[in-house]
Amino acid sequence: MSNFEIGLWSFPVLLALIFLRIPIGLAMLAVGFCGTWIVNGNTLMTMGQLKHLVYGTFSSYSLSIVPLFLLMGQFASISGMSAGLFKAAESWLGHRKGGVAMAAVGACAGFGAICGSSLATAATMGQVALPELRKYGYSGALSTGTLAAGGTLGILIPPSVILVIYAILTEQNIAKLFAAAFIPGILAALGYMLTIAIYVRIFPQSGGVRERLPYADRFRALAATWPVIVIFLLVVGGIYAGIFTPTEAAAVGAAGTGLVALVSGRLNLKLTGEAILGTANSTAMIFLIVLGAGLFNSFLALTQLPQQSAQWVAEQGFNPWFILVVVLVLYLAFGCVMDSLSMILLTVPIFYPIMITLDFGMSVEDFSLWFGILVLIVVEVGLITPPVGMNLFIINSMSRDIPIKETFRGTFPFVLADIIRVAILTAMPPITLGLVWLFY
Repeated sequence: MSNFEIGLWSFPVLLALIFLRIPIGLAMLAVGFCGTWIVNGNTLMTMGQLKHLVYGTFSSYSLSIVPLFLLMGQFASISGMSAGLFKAAESWLGHRKGGVAMAAVGACAGFGAICGSSLATAATMGQVALPELRKYGYSGALSTGTLAAGGTLGILIPPSVILVIYAILTEQNIAKLFAAAFIPGILAALGYMLTIAIYVRIFPQSGGVRERLPYADRFRALAATWPVIVIFLLVVGGIYAGIFTPTEAAAVGAAGTGLVALVSGRLNLKLTGEAILGTANSTAMIFLIVLGAGLFNSFLALTQLPQQSAQWVAEQGFNPWFILVVVLVLYLAFGCVMDSLSMILLTVPIFYPIMITLDFGMSVEDFSLWFGILVLIVVEVGLITPPVGMNLFIINSMSRDIPIKETFRGTFPFVLADIIRVAILTAMPPITLGLVWLFY
């Protein structure tokens, strides 16, 4: 059996291990180690490669941004910023048809700007917004569907942990990727709000309205969100003003959210320990997946699978746009069975070398940024598609009286909105790259 064939056979073996419920990090580590051993035929060489890979991966300065953004999200959850964001959005939108659900989406977008994690955004905003949605007569499907979809904004609106991982894998500038994600992130929030507006007009019984508040109360609620605005400007503004590197900005953001939580009186020694432990647990999980993916992709490089695949695609003369659509459809399919981080780490090292050989009429850097945002969006869709949509299960666990099939049904309009958004961004790359061209 040739090395190329060994590389091909590794995928069904890996998928079999995943379906046997072996954690994907361990599955990739096992397949990568065994595959490397088979190709090299030398146990000591394989062990030595694993030793160097561990050090080379975890000594990366860029990777230190991950625990810092996760810690910022932990402190943001404790500080009560989520409640302030939802109250402000609800005060301006709640009196409209479907307005409380729209407010939940707006609050998710605001919280995503200081969190960077989809699961944390969904869990935190679910605790705040779900009782209000139920109070004003929103159906179980629309309530849970809105919050599951809104949670995905946590990884699209910068800062984003997934974008950091993509930037490391493709050796792209993190700040430029954050800039490229801004307009698609805003379009996502507006698209979800439009989806809600259409839904409640088709199904009028699915959502109610609350009383209209005086403008004085609205501005008072808006002013209460100042900590979010300040931290966002410190983190993102500091990056683009050249004051901080992305890693330094993450450290400033973590310190800032911690200080807000402390001043608000919500943070104590016990919660500080829980925040640090939660960050450590999430970081360990991510780093294990990163290590497993690193070894697996190193094995694939030994087999020449990515290189030969790229060469084969180039020789077929396929239309580049057709290949892009096929890749995006594959991501949508993978999202039904894999989590977002695993998808990025497993597929980008395979698809990316193929895609950069194709001619899309732009530079390799512009294509890498554009492709990264498209991948991020279709990965985001995977968070709300059954059977492994993590956001669906997080939100449904907070509303045990709502059957999971209702949550699945409630997310369908948002999945459709995401697909339309992907089509628009695919057809018009300047929407994604506009801010990058403006600032760089």
